[in-house]
Amino acid sequence: MSSSHSHLNAVQFLKNLRNLRYREVVMMVATLAVVAGSVVFFPGVENIAKGVQSDVSVNLLALFVVVAVLAGAVKGMIGFGYALITTPIFASVIDPTLAVVVLAIPPWMINMFQIGETDTGLEFVREEWVLLALATVGSVLGVFFLAQFRTGPIVPFLIALIILGYVVFQVVENFVTIEEAHHPIGLSVAGFLEGFLLAAANLGPLLPAYFHTFERDVERYIGGLSMVLGTIFTVRILQMVFFTELMTTYRLWLGSVIAVVTIVGLLLGTYLRRLEVDQEKFNRFVVGLLFLISLNIFRKTIPTLFF
Repeated sequence: MSSSHSHLNAVQFLKNLRNLRYREVVMMVATLAVVAGSVVFFPGVENIAKGVQSDVSVNLLALFVVVAVLAGAVKGMIGFGYALITTPIFASVIDPTLAVVVLAIPPWMINMFQIGETDTGLEFVREEWVLLALATVGSVLGVFFLAQFRTGPIVPFLIALIILGYVVFQVVENFVTIEEAHHPIGLSVAGFLEGFLLAAANLGPLLPAYFHTFERDVERYIGGLSMVLGTIFTVRILQMVFFTELMTTYRLWLGSVIAVVTIVGLLLGTYLRRLEVDQEKFNRFVVGLLFLISLNIFRKTIPTLFF
Protein backbone atom coordinates (compact mmCIF):
# COMPACT_ATOMS: atom_id res chain seq x y z
CA MET A 1 0.00 0.00 0.00
CA SER A 2 1.58 3.27 -1.05
CA SER A 3 0.66 6.80 -1.95
CA SER A 4 2.08 9.66 -3.89
CA HIS A 5 1.60 11.77 -0.78
CA SER A 6 4.10 9.91 1.40
CA HIS A 7 5.53 13.10 2.86
CA LEU A 8 3.54 15.87 4.46
CA ASN A 9 4.12 19.15 2.63
CA ALA A 10 2.97 22.09 4.74
CA VAL A 11 3.88 24.68 2.10
CA GLN A 12 1.87 22.93 -0.60
CA PHE A 13 -1.01 22.44 1.84
CA LEU A 14 -1.16 26.17 2.58
CA LYS A 15 -0.94 27.00 -1.12
CA ASN A 16 -3.83 24.67 -1.93
CA LEU A 17 -5.79 26.09 1.00
CA ARG A 18 -5.40 29.64 -0.32
CA ASN A 19 -6.62 28.37 -3.68
CA LEU A 20 -9.67 26.85 -1.92
CA ARG A 21 -8.88 23.29 -2.99
CA TYR A 22 -11.59 20.90 -1.77
CA ARG A 23 -9.20 18.56 0.05
CA GLU A 24 -7.42 21.20 2.10
CA VAL A 25 -10.55 23.27 2.80
CA VAL A 26 -12.47 20.28 4.23
CA MET A 27 -9.53 19.27 6.43
CA MET A 28 -9.14 22.81 7.75
CA VAL A 29 -12.87 23.35 8.38
CA ALA A 30 -13.05 20.13 10.39
CA THR A 31 -10.06 21.16 12.50
CA LEU A 32 -11.15 24.76 13.09
CA ALA A 33 -14.68 23.68 14.07
CA VAL A 34 -13.49 21.72 17.10
CA VAL A 35 -10.86 24.32 17.99
CA ALA A 36 -13.61 26.97 18.02
CA GLY A 37 -15.87 24.71 20.12
CA SER A 38 -13.13 24.18 22.71
CA VAL A 39 -12.75 27.97 23.08
CA VAL A 40 -16.34 29.22 22.77
CA PHE A 41 -17.85 26.68 25.19
CA PHE A 42 -15.03 26.73 27.78
CA PRO A 43 -16.81 26.42 31.18
CA GLY A 44 -14.12 28.05 33.30
CA VAL A 45 -11.18 26.50 35.14
CA GLU A 46 -13.25 25.72 38.23
CA ASN A 47 -15.80 23.76 36.18
CA ILE A 48 -13.46 21.67 34.00
CA ALA A 49 -14.37 18.35 35.66
CA LYS A 50 -17.76 19.22 37.18
CA GLY A 51 -19.78 18.45 34.09
CA VAL A 52 -18.58 14.84 33.97
CA GLN A 53 -19.26 13.52 37.47
CA SER A 54 -18.10 14.38 40.95
CA ASP A 55 -15.49 11.63 41.35
CA VAL A 56 -13.70 12.23 38.03
CA SER A 57 -10.38 13.98 38.59
CA VAL A 58 -8.36 16.14 36.26
CA ASN A 59 -5.78 13.30 36.15
CA LEU A 60 -8.46 10.96 34.81
CA LEU A 61 -9.38 13.51 32.17
CA ALA A 62 -5.69 13.54 31.21
CA LEU A 63 -5.86 9.76 30.77
CA PHE A 64 -8.84 10.27 28.46
CA VAL A 65 -6.64 12.56 26.37
CA VAL A 66 -3.93 9.89 26.01
CA VAL A 67 -6.51 7.28 24.99
CA ALA A 68 -8.00 9.70 22.46
CA VAL A 69 -4.61 10.36 20.85
CA LEU A 70 -3.83 6.65 20.52
CA ALA A 71 -7.29 5.94 19.11
CA GLY A 72 -6.85 8.81 16.66
CA ALA A 73 -3.62 7.24 15.41
CA VAL A 74 -5.40 3.93 14.83
CA LYS A 75 -8.20 5.70 12.95
CA GLY A 76 -5.67 7.52 10.80
CA MET A 77 -3.97 4.24 9.89
CA ILE A 78 -6.91 1.95 9.15
CA GLY A 79 -9.98 4.19 8.76
CA PHE A 80 -11.96 3.07 11.83
CA GLY A 81 -11.53 2.06 15.45
CA TYR A 82 -11.73 5.41 17.26
CA ALA A 83 -15.13 4.93 18.87
CA LEU A 84 -14.55 1.20 19.34
CA ILE A 85 -11.45 1.97 21.42
CA THR A 86 -12.50 5.09 23.32
CA THR A 87 -16.13 4.28 24.16
CA PRO A 88 -15.59 1.13 26.28
CA ILE A 89 -12.76 2.85 28.20
CA PHE A 90 -14.63 6.11 28.81
CA ALA A 91 -17.88 4.34 29.67
CA SER A 92 -16.12 2.21 32.29
CA VAL A 93 -15.46 5.26 34.50
CA ILE A 94 -18.20 7.76 33.56
CA ASP A 95 -21.89 7.45 32.79
CA PRO A 96 -22.20 5.41 29.53
CA THR A 97 -24.81 7.79 28.07
CA LEU A 98 -22.53 10.76 28.78
CA ALA A 99 -19.64 8.94 27.11
CA VAL A 100 -21.72 8.21 24.00
CA VAL A 101 -22.81 11.87 23.72
CA VAL A 102 -19.39 13.43 24.31
CA LEU A 103 -17.66 11.00 21.97
CA ALA A 104 -19.86 12.05 19.06
CA ILE A 105 -17.70 15.16 18.55
CA PRO A 106 -14.18 13.71 17.97
CA PRO A 107 -15.33 11.10 15.39
CA TRP A 108 -17.20 13.83 13.51
CA MET A 109 -13.99 15.85 13.23
CA ILE A 110 -11.89 12.81 12.32
CA ASN A 111 -14.23 11.58 9.62
CA MET A 112 -14.69 15.02 8.07
CA PHE A 113 -10.90 15.39 8.08
CA GLN A 114 -10.47 12.04 6.32
CA ILE A 115 -13.18 12.86 3.77
CA GLY A 116 -10.92 15.71 2.71
CA GLU A 117 -7.62 13.87 3.19
CA THR A 118 -8.71 10.98 0.92
CA ASP A 119 -10.38 13.42 -1.52
CA THR A 120 -13.71 11.58 -1.23
CA GLY A 121 -16.52 13.73 -2.60
CA LEU A 122 -19.67 13.86 -4.70
CA GLU A 123 -18.73 10.86 -6.83
CA PHE A 124 -19.02 8.58 -3.79
CA VAL A 125 -22.32 10.22 -2.83
CA ARG A 126 -23.74 9.55 -6.31
CA GLU A 127 -22.60 5.94 -6.22
CA GLU A 128 -23.69 5.12 -2.66
CA TRP A 129 -26.60 7.50 -1.95
CA VAL A 130 -28.83 4.64 -0.75
CA LEU A 131 -26.19 3.63 1.77
CA LEU A 132 -25.92 7.22 3.06
CA ALA A 133 -29.70 7.62 3.24
CA LEU A 134 -30.26 4.42 5.23
CA ALA A 135 -27.33 5.21 7.53
CA THR A 136 -28.98 8.57 8.24
CA VAL A 137 -32.33 6.90 9.03
CA GLY A 138 -30.59 4.45 11.35
CA SER A 139 -28.81 7.31 13.10
CA VAL A 140 -32.03 9.25 13.69
CA LEU A 141 -33.71 6.18 15.20
CA GLY A 142 -30.63 5.46 17.32
CA VAL A 143 -30.59 8.96 18.85
CA PHE A 144 -34.27 8.67 19.77
CA PHE A 145 -33.53 5.29 21.33
CA LEU A 146 -30.64 6.75 23.34
CA ALA A 147 -32.80 9.67 24.52
CA GLN A 148 -35.56 7.34 25.74
CA PHE A 149 -33.61 4.37 27.12
CA ARG A 150 -30.34 3.75 28.88
CA THR A 151 -28.46 1.28 26.73
CA GLY A 152 -26.67 -0.42 29.62
CA PRO A 153 -24.18 -3.24 28.95
CA ILE A 154 -26.36 -5.39 26.70
CA VAL A 155 -25.79 -3.41 23.47
CA PRO A 156 -21.97 -3.33 23.80
CA PHE A 157 -22.02 -7.03 24.67
CA LEU A 158 -23.99 -7.91 21.53
CA ILE A 159 -21.67 -5.74 19.44
CA ALA A 160 -18.66 -7.57 20.90
CA LEU A 161 -20.25 -10.87 19.86
CA ILE A 162 -20.60 -9.55 16.30
CA ILE A 163 -16.98 -8.40 16.25
CA LEU A 164 -15.73 -11.73 17.61
CA GLY A 165 -17.81 -13.64 15.06
CA TYR A 166 -16.24 -11.62 12.26
CA VAL A 167 -12.73 -12.21 13.63
CA VAL A 168 -13.35 -15.98 13.81
CA PHE A 169 -14.70 -15.94 10.24
CA GLN A 170 -11.59 -14.13 8.96
CA VAL A 171 -9.17 -16.45 10.77
CA VAL A 172 -10.97 -19.65 9.70
CA GLU A 173 -11.13 -18.45 6.08
CA ASN A 174 -7.45 -17.38 6.17
CA PHE A 175 -8.23 -13.63 6.10
CA VAL A 176 -10.51 -13.79 3.10
CA THR A 177 -11.21 -10.72 0.98
CA ILE A 178 -13.77 -10.61 -1.83
CA GLU A 179 -12.88 -7.63 -3.96
CA GLU A 180 -15.57 -5.68 -5.81
CA ALA A 181 -18.26 -8.17 -4.75
CA HIS A 182 -20.36 -6.21 -2.29
CA HIS A 183 -24.10 -6.26 -2.86
CA PRO A 184 -26.05 -2.96 -2.77
CA ILE A 185 -28.73 -4.36 -0.45
CA GLY A 186 -26.24 -5.93 1.93
CA LEU A 187 -24.17 -2.75 2.00
CA SER A 188 -27.24 -0.60 2.66
CA VAL A 189 -28.46 -2.85 5.49
CA ALA A 190 -24.99 -2.67 7.04
CA GLY A 191 -25.17 1.13 6.73
CA PHE A 192 -28.57 1.29 8.45
CA LEU A 193 -27.40 -0.87 11.35
CA GLU A 194 -24.16 1.12 11.55
CA GLY A 195 -26.12 4.35 11.94
CA PHE A 196 -28.37 2.92 14.64
CA LEU A 197 -25.59 1.28 16.67
CA LEU A 198 -23.33 4.33 16.50
CA ALA A 199 -26.14 6.60 17.68
CA ALA A 200 -27.34 4.28 20.43
CA ALA A 201 -24.02 2.98 21.76
CA ASN A 202 -21.20 4.75 19.84
CA LEU A 203 -20.05 1.31 18.70
CA GLY A 204 -20.48 0.38 15.06
CA PRO A 205 -18.32 -2.48 13.76
CA LEU A 206 -20.66 -3.71 11.02
CA LEU A 207 -19.82 -1.34 8.18
CA PRO A 208 -16.04 -1.44 8.77
CA ALA A 209 -16.22 -5.24 8.77
CA TYR A 210 -18.28 -5.21 5.56
CA PHE A 211 -15.92 -2.81 3.81
CA HIS A 212 -12.91 -4.73 5.10
CA THR A 213 -14.21 -7.87 3.44
CA PHE A 214 -15.35 -6.39 0.14
CA GLU A 215 -13.33 -3.22 -0.47
CA ARG A 216 -9.56 -3.52 -0.78
CA ASP A 217 -8.75 -0.13 -2.31
CA VAL A 218 -7.42 1.40 0.91
CA GLU A 219 -8.07 5.03 -0.02
CA ARG A 220 -11.65 4.26 -1.11
CA TYR A 221 -12.09 1.99 1.90
CA ILE A 222 -11.08 4.75 4.31
CA GLY A 223 -12.68 7.58 2.35
CA GLY A 224 -15.97 5.72 1.92
CA LEU A 225 -16.13 4.81 5.59
CA SER A 226 -15.39 8.41 6.52
CA MET A 227 -18.15 9.72 4.26
CA VAL A 228 -20.74 7.40 5.81
CA LEU A 229 -19.55 7.89 9.38
CA GLY A 230 -19.22 11.66 8.89
CA THR A 231 -22.84 11.77 7.72
CA ILE A 232 -24.01 9.70 10.69
CA PHE A 233 -22.17 11.82 13.26
CA THR A 234 -23.36 15.08 11.68
CA VAL A 235 -26.98 13.93 11.93
CA ARG A 236 -26.42 12.67 15.48
CA ILE A 237 -24.95 15.93 16.75
CA LEU A 238 -27.60 18.14 15.13
CA GLN A 239 -30.36 15.92 16.45
CA MET A 240 -28.96 15.83 19.99
CA VAL A 241 -28.48 19.62 20.03
CA PHE A 242 -31.84 20.68 18.59
CA PHE A 243 -34.26 17.83 19.36
CA THR A 244 -33.09 16.31 22.65
CA GLU A 245 -31.49 17.45 25.90
CA LEU A 246 -28.53 15.11 25.50
CA MET A 247 -25.99 17.61 24.14
CA THR A 248 -25.28 20.42 26.63
CA THR A 249 -22.76 23.21 26.11
CA TYR A 250 -20.39 21.50 28.57
CA ARG A 251 -20.55 18.26 26.60
CA LEU A 252 -19.93 20.18 23.37
CA TRP A 253 -16.85 21.74 24.98
CA LEU A 254 -15.50 18.46 26.37
CA GLY A 255 -16.06 16.66 23.07
CA SER A 256 -14.33 19.49 21.19
CA VAL A 257 -11.32 19.42 23.53
CA ILE A 258 -10.94 15.67 23.10
CA ALA A 259 -11.22 16.17 19.33
CA VAL A 260 -8.48 18.83 19.34
CA VAL A 261 -5.97 16.57 21.09
CA THR A 262 -7.04 13.68 18.87
CA ILE A 263 -5.68 15.61 15.87
CA VAL A 264 -2.15 14.74 17.02
CA GLY A 265 -2.86 11.02 16.80
CA LEU A 266 -4.80 11.41 13.55
CA LEU A 267 -1.88 13.14 11.82
CA LEU A 268 0.53 10.46 13.07
CA GLY A 269 -1.71 7.64 11.85
CA THR A 270 -2.23 9.34 8.49
CA TYR A 271 1.52 9.66 8.01
CA LEU A 272 2.09 5.99 8.86
CA ARG A 273 -0.64 4.92 6.43
CA ARG A 274 1.06 6.79 3.59
CA LEU A 275 4.27 4.85 4.04
CA GLU A 276 4.81 1.57 2.19
CA VAL A 277 2.78 -1.00 4.16
CA ASP A 278 2.43 -4.69 3.34
CA GLN A 279 -1.21 -5.47 2.48
CA GLU A 280 -1.26 -8.78 4.37
CA LYS A 281 0.12 -7.13 7.50
CA PHE A 282 -2.51 -4.38 7.19
CA ASN A 283 -5.21 -7.03 6.90
CA ARG A 284 -4.01 -8.94 9.95
CA PHE A 285 -3.64 -5.74 11.96
CA VAL A 286 -7.28 -4.82 11.34
CA VAL A 287 -8.54 -8.25 12.41
CA GLY A 288 -6.22 -8.33 15.43
CA LEU A 289 -7.42 -4.93 16.56
CA LEU A 290 -11.04 -6.03 16.29
CA PHE A 291 -10.25 -9.10 18.40
CA LEU A 292 -8.65 -7.00 21.16
CA ILE A 293 -11.60 -4.58 21.10
CA SER A 294 -14.08 -7.45 21.51
CA LEU A 295 -12.12 -8.82 24.48
CA ASN A 296 -12.08 -5.40 26.12
CA ILE A 297 -15.83 -5.00 25.72
CA PHE A 298 -16.43 -8.50 27.13
CA ARG A 299 -14.21 -7.63 30.10
CA LYS A 300 -16.43 -4.65 30.88
CA THR A 301 -19.86 -6.16 30.19
CA ILE A 302 -19.79 -9.86 31.19
CA PRO A 303 -19.38 -9.25 34.96
CA THR A 304 -22.33 -6.84 34.95
CA LEU A 305 -24.60 -9.07 32.90
CA PHE A 306 -23.87 -12.49 34.34
CA PHE A 307 -22.37 -12.09 37.82
